[in-house]
Parts: sequence; structure tokens; C-alpha cells
Amino acid sequence: MTRTIGAPVPLRQYAVLADGERGALIGPRGDVAFLCAPQWHDDAVFSSLFGGAGGYAVTPRADRFVWGGSYDQDTLIWRSRWVATDAVIECREALAFPGERDRVVLLRRVEATLGDAHVRIELDCRAGFGTHPMTVRRSADGVWEGHTGDLRYRWSGAPGHARLQDGHLTLDLDVAEGGHHDLVLEISREPLPAQPPHAPDAWARTERAWEETVPDLSASVAPGESHHSYAVLRGLTASSGAMVAAATTALPERADQGRNYDYRYAWIRDQCFAGQAAAAVGGHDLLDSATRFVSARVLADGAQLRPAYTVDGDPVPDERRVPLPGYPGAPVRVGNRANKQFQLDAFGESLLLLSAADRAGRLDGDGTKAIEVLVGAIEQRRGDADAGIWELDDRRWAHSRLICAAGLRAAAEQRGGARAQDWQALADQLVASVDRDCLNSDGYWQRSPHDPEVDASLLLPGIRGAVPAQDPRNLRTVEEIVDRLTDDGFVYRFRQDPDRPLHECEGAFLLCGFHLSLAALVQGDVAAALRWFERNRGALGPPGLFTEEYDVIQRQLRGNLPQAFVHASLLEAAQRLGEAGVSSRGFQARGR
Repeated sequence: MTRTIGAPVPLRQYAVLADGERGALIGPRGDVAFLCAPQWHDDAVFSSLFGGAGGYAVTPRADRFVWGGSYDQDTLIWRSRWVATDAVIECREALAFPGERDRVVLLRRVEATLGDAHVRIELDCRAGFGTHPMTVRRSADGVWEGHTGDLRYRWSGAPGHARLQDGHLTLDLDVAEGGHHDLVLEISREPLPAQPPHAPDAWARTERAWEETVPDLSASVAPGESHHSYAVLRGLTASSGAMVAAATTALPERADQGRNYDYRYAWIRDQCFAGQAAAAVGGHDLLDSATRFVSARVLADGAQLRPAYTVDGDPVPDERRVPLPGYPGAPVRVGNRANKQFQLDAFGESLLLLSAADRAGRLDGDGTKAIEVLVGAIEQRRGDADAGIWELDDRRWAHSRLICAAGLRAAAEQRGGARAQDWQALADQLVASVDRDCLNSDGYWQRSPHDPEVDASLLLPGIRGAVPAQDPRNLRTVEEIVDRLTDDGFVYRFRQDPDRPLHECEGAFLLCGFHLSLAALVQGDVAAALRWFERNRGALGPPGLFTEEYDVIQRQLRGNLPQAFVHASLLEAAQRLGEAGVSSRGFQARGR
């Protein structure tokens, strides 16, 4: 029998399931190409995405079929849909939501939508990125179970004619037209409950939980994408409050250039972006999660705040290679070298987040204490070189200091009191320091003291209030970014090579595209803001997911999937445009 667990496909064709504690990639042939268990930062048990052994596929047995699919509205419940010559088959897929920290529960329901469904099912649990074959036994009540490495698994719902072949379980399943068949896979390090989940109850709980998660976003200029982006952010947010930057590791930003990273960790900056977006739309659950996690890390580490943590609040492990072929164009890496970096802007972003929580009436005592700690950390470390927002070499980055100034101003405005004047004065000092060594003779802020180029991160100071949006320095900086770092409606972070076109060096950076929309909006240019927004919104893949970068020539997604801060920036930009009077039909509303 030919195995259906196999080669990777373009990233735009993958859907993502997530329950807060881990995520899974579902390919167009119904294969679970990547799943870490039991938590985000653990090794993969399904890793065919990288050429590893192990996978879980539900695939039509027909020789000819075409793929499609969609998410149930406002959820991360995915429906794979295959149209064959004489049948339409769907497979409804979800990680039971909200997820348990120590147990994966993957729900799959094969539905015969039109005609009888004939599918082939294969299960091959392989812990440790494919290194540990599974043991297999069938219990008296017909449930398959066993071990792989230090993980236990249990597969219920498989009919009695499932069989073990070449170390994996395989099954040809037939479902009569109008019917369905449920499969439930559990994976855990701990002993599993005495009985498997009852599939209809698990589905009902998952549907109900998603219904209660996404707020009303009808004021958004793009309510469909906003609802979906909110669901993505919630799916990436663990019970600890931490939000991972993406569900995956080692997906290349640029083939053969070693630019691939492990994003299955909680970046302070990214979490602050998401929390501020949640505050903008009234999403208190995500705002509270971000505030809780960031406050805890600030209170624990103070001026030694790390750029990123595991979702449990532990240090990110050192980067290491995994001996697999990898997604084409890049080796497999886990861990992240950012664990050794200092990123000054994280202090400023944290102040912006906590101030947004304060405005929303969601700041608790820990958050209030964290604000004081952050101000002290900025006072202590404002003169230190840091790796900056793009995690490069240590410099006196203009953006890092300016975003700290923005955070100080937000905290001063919100908290008031005797300290407010001191905090505003400290912000003034930071802006003045940037003027001394990074204000180019042409009137714009350059990246760092000895680098005269402009950087798209410098869109943020005017958006977040380090200086007024109409400040001449900000206006000139935005002009230079538009002139030097945009092409065909997309925005690049910075010019990697002055002698080559922007797109030859890296993909367009979608976060920056939405930031340019916000920058135009705060300057009062609603039409330009909408143009930048719509162009970057178009980079979505068919399942409605963003990666970090977009290859404008090949129209492909690049980098890890889904990239949380891109979904967060879309969410915020769409809401701000709606508040500015732009309707979801794409024009400025009048007389309403």
C-alpha cells in the first residue's frame, strides 16, 4: 500500500489547529504534518513536514480529487474538503478546546457529504521528531494504544479491521452518504484517563468554548479576517497566559540562507503587540493573558528581562540541530539564540501593554508593580546596546529607545501622580539621545548611530506616541520608509543589500505593512491607510493564515506559521480603520 503520509507542500496550503497548549499543521491530503506533544516547546510526534517519520492522515482513496477547506466561523475547527468524481468528502478536525496542558486530544470526524466516503487512514506516532517507533496493542474494547518514547497514546473510534503494517496502523474506512465517523487520538506523558473521550461530547465542548471566545468585531473594516485573527491568537495562547510567536519551527524565511528559527516560545514583544490589539477591540481574555504573563516575567526578572520564554515561563533552550532533511531550503533547528540577547524595546512595549490594560480597567496589583519595575529598568539600561527588534547585532538602535519613550509617555499619561512628570522627562531624554546620534541630516531617524539607512521599525514611535504623529522627524521618517522600503504595496524591514532589489534579499514583512497602514492613519490619510491595509491583507493563504514574510514574486508565504504578530497587527489596523469611518465594504462611510 502506498503511504499517504509524505512530502511537504507550499505553506499556504496548510491549515493550523491549536488549543492554546500546542498546534498541528494539516496538509491538503489530510495529513497531520507537524504536532509537538504534549506542549508547544516539546519535540514533535508527527514531523513529516521536515522529513521525519510519523504522521496521521485521513485521505480519500479515489485516484482523482481536488482539495479545499475552511474554518468553522470564529474557530480553529478546520474542515478539509475533497471533491472526487462521484463524491464530496469532508474531514472535520480540531484539537479539543480549551486544551489540557499535559494531554493532546485530537478530534477527527469523517463526513460523507455527497455520495459514500471512501478514505484511507494511517497513524504512525513517532516521538522525538520521528526517532521513537510506537508500540501497539488493541484493548478488549477495541481501542488501540501504546507508547512512543516517553509518551503514551490512545486511538479510539478505529473499526476492528484496522491493522498494523510496517510499524504503523492503517485502515480503509467507508462511510455511507450523509453519515459520519469519529476518531479520537490522545497523547500524554502522564497516565491517560480510564476512558477515552466521548467524541460527540468533546466536539460539543469545543464548539461551545470557541463560541464564547471571539468578541464582536463588527466595527472592524475586515470583520471576517479580524474574527479569524482573534481565534488564531487565542489558539496560540496557553493557560499560563503566554502566547507563542508561531506554532512551528525551522520554516525558512529564505531558502539556503540559514534563516530559519524556532518560534514555539513566548516573545515579550509579540505578546505585547497582541495584547495591545486585544485592548483595541475589547478582547479582555487575550489582554488579561498578556498582562498576566508579561507582568509575571517583569517582576521575576526586572532589568534582566529576557526577550522570550517558554509558555511555562522558563528560559528558552539553546539552539540545536535536529538530524532531519528539513522543510525544503532549511535545516531543522529547535531552541533559539535570542535567549542570550538583551532587547531594550521589550521594556517599552511592556509599558505600552500595561498602560493599555490600565485604560481598559484591567490592570491588577502585579501590573501596577511591573510598571514601576519597567521604569527602573529603562533608567538602568537605556545606555546599553541591544539586539533590537530584529534581533541583530548589539547597537544603540533608534527604535529601541524611541519605543521606550512611547511606553513611558503612555504610563505617565495613564498613571498620573507625582511620578508622571519624571517619566515624561525620562522619555524626553530618550528622544533627545536619538536625535543626537540618529537624526540624519536629511531630517529622518536613521537605524543606529553609524548606519544612515532607514528602518520600518521606526514607523512605531509615531503610532505609539513617542512623538506626535505630525512631528517633522516622524513625517520625514515615514516618507523615507515609503520611498526606500516599499514596493508594489508591500513593506520591507530594511535594505539588506543596497545593490539588489528588496525582494531578492528577503520577503516583504507583513507586520510592517500593517504598521504603515496605522502610520498613515494617525497622520490622517485614511485612503493611504486603507490601501496599505488591503494590499497586505491579500497575502493570506487559502486557510486565512499569515506567516512572517511574503514572497511577492512567487506569491508564497515564508517563515513560521501562523505568525501571531501579523494577525495581531491586522486585528488592530482593521479596528482602527473601522473607527475612522471606513466600512467593511471598503469605502469611507458618510452620513452615518
